[in-house]
Amino acid sequence: MKKLRIGSGAGYAGDRLEPALVLMEKGEIDYIGFECLAERTIAIAQQEKLKNPDKGYNALLEMRMEKVLPLAYKNKVKVITNMGAANPDGAARVVAKMAEDMGLKGMKIASVSGDDVLGMLDKYQDTKVWETGEALKDLDGEVVSANAYLGIEGIVKALANGADIIITGRVADPALFLAPLVHEFGWKTDSWDLLGKGTLIGHLLECGGQVTGGYYADPGRKDVPNLSELGFPIIEVDEAGEFIVTKVEGTGGIVTKDTCAEQMIYEIHDPEKYLTPDVVADFSKVSFENTGKDVVRATGASGNMKTDTLKVSIGYRDCFTGEGEISYGGPGCYERAVLAGQIVEDRLKIRQIPVDELRIEIIGVNSLYRNQERVPGQAPDEVRLRVAARTKKLSDAKKIGEEVETLYTNGPAGGGGATKSSAEIVSVASILISRDDVDVCVKYQEVK
Repeated sequence: MKKLRIGSGAGYAGDRLEPALVLMEKGEIDYIGFECLAERTIAIAQQEKLKNPDKGYNALLEMRMEKVLPLAYKNKVKVITNMGAANPDGAARVVAKMAEDMGLKGMKIASVSGDDVLGMLDKYQDTKVWETGEALKDLDGEVVSANAYLGIEGIVKALANGADIIITGRVADPALFLAPLVHEFGWKTDSWDLLGKGTLIGHLLECGGQVTGGYYADPGRKDVPNLSELGFPIIEVDEAGEFIVTKVEGTGGIVTKDTCAEQMIYEIHDPEKYLTPDVVADFSKVSFENTGKDVVRATGASGNMKTDTLKVSIGYRDCFTGEGEISYGGPGCYERAVLAGQIVEDRLKIRQIPVDELRIEIIGVNSLYRNQERVPGQAPDEVRLRVAARTKKLSDAKKIGEEVETLYTNGPAGGGGATKSSAEIVSVASILISRDDVDVCVKYQEVK
């Protein structure tokens, strides 16, 4: 029975490169997927493209491809990635030029687009936004991007036409890994159980080192060896969708039924109904079994008919944030930090600086869990005050950090290490659109 080996090359936009290169050299893989796109990432990429039409793709594209292209060519590993972000066509042109300069004759690069649906939002102005519960037309902020989550369609088409490197924009993360299974094994696009199994494969691979122990590690409770050289995962799968999860021998990390189970439920709201563009996957009956050192077998995934709609991630200019931090140490540091926070809050009122939301946190005490009271007798030796606020104007946002900085000489004793910053915030909203409104386009470039 035919088998494929698929590796994960990245789990987010800025992930390390070395583990991917190890996979391509030593993993005996057929495909590698680089998942590098998050909801807010693509909105920021759209802004970059507005400034420069040649940009808008992942900033690490050239750095990665400088090492990946020669290995892909030498070892006959096909590469699938969403590093195209807001400009997959532009990214493909860059990669094709790099391949040409490297003399990689015959290499075929494809770009998959069609996810950008900003131009059709007018017909969806009355559609409810998930995050606000209100109509899209009432969204408070300038919309700068709208990208539908595509499925495997364009990637499968590119593979059928002999592409070696496939660069997409916004596709569902598992699609990067499901597409080669559909292509290689000839799975039908309404074979729901097979697509469900393939979606589980994609979900386990999409976050890179998380499934090999990176996100699992908790010293003294869940120890993971050699995280400094964490290996990325490989899945070996057959035509029936049966598969094992493993990694390159000698690399850091671990693959166990527990690391796989934790990754499976990561970002899954309903394991019985995991909605993707290609299938409604059912992971509720999945089980994992350790079958060897760093080898886990998974069974029980299935699927149901896909929906008529696609999710669209909308990026919009929401607000500005300003923040400042300052540290206090030694006896009474907590009390001094509390006083410092109160001073800043009072100063914002005195200066009549309008803020939509204000947070005053003492890092290490109440910044993560918002504890209302300290535990008596457990005073910290050092704390760091953080003051952050949302504003409508950048000029107001900058004043937040300024007030924290002035605590150097105007606040409680012993403040040090003050920092300040401000930024424009692009927020994300979500709606559903008909999949009939999306046209997938695939373009090719071949190195002569």
